[in-house]
Amino acid sequence: MSRINQAIHDIHYLDEMAERDTGLCRIHPLAKVIVTIWYVALTVSFDKYNLTGLAGMCLYPVILMILGELPVRRALVQLRPVLLVVCLVGIANPFFDRNVLFFIAGIPVTGGVVSMLTLVFKALLAITASYLLIATTSIGNICAALRMLHVPKILVTLVMLIYRYIILMLKEAQRVTEAYSLRAPDEKGIRYKVWGTLAGQMLLRSMDRAQAVYESMSLRGFTGEYRLKGMDRDRGKSRWYAVFWCAALAGLRTFPLFEAVGRMLGM
Repeated sequence: MSRINQAIHDIHYLDEMAERDTGLCRIHPLAKVIVTIWYVALTVSFDKYNLTGLAGMCLYPVILMILGELPVRRALVQLRPVLLVVCLVGIANPFFDRNVLFFIAGIPVTGGVVSMLTLVFKALLAITASYLLIATTSIGNICAALRMLHVPKILVTLVMLIYRYIILMLKEAQRVTEAYSLRAPDEKGIRYKVWGTLAGQMLLRSMDRAQAVYESMSLRGFTGEYRLKGMDRDRGKSRWYAVFWCAALAGLRTFPLFEAVGRMLGM
């Protein structure tokens, strides 16, 4: 399977996961969006050296993966490209911050190493929380929740269109690469001299597709508002879900759970 086909398959996989009838998928999308925003805000607020305190925030994605019946291995594989970028960004920290914070078996550990690990861990937790939201909530329901939070209509529409029709872009790219490989079977890839031409062709095709999409949405009466689908159930559980996790995450942010456990075991 080519990389483009794999990307298309991954997007369809997320849509299928969000349509399942699990307890986490039945939670109101507004509650899940609020908790996710709250979680990301608390996660990034940790100090760059507070790695032990940040470790307590991993309880949220672990519990949600269990409740949502999500495969951990597949999630890590799908998040791998983003994590590699974060690692490349933080890899320079050990060279700039060389202050020794502590020793492990006689080996000095500098502040740059700790800050790099903290940065990577923050990115992993924040991206995983966003992944869990997408994997348990359809994009239409997420957009509806954003409108409930009074996010501007134009921004919500852009989010929805980018997510929905990125598959069209990927399919156009697949057609272009297949056509090029058929005309140049002896070449392993696309020559850099024709990159501009192929990019122009994809742009023109995308503009035609965008016009067709706009006309179809207009004919169907789209006004930028979104209706929740499959959310006509008891909202009491959703309220308790939001209250519980907001309070629990605030407690994890204030109280260093893993540090306290380590001290108890050390005693």
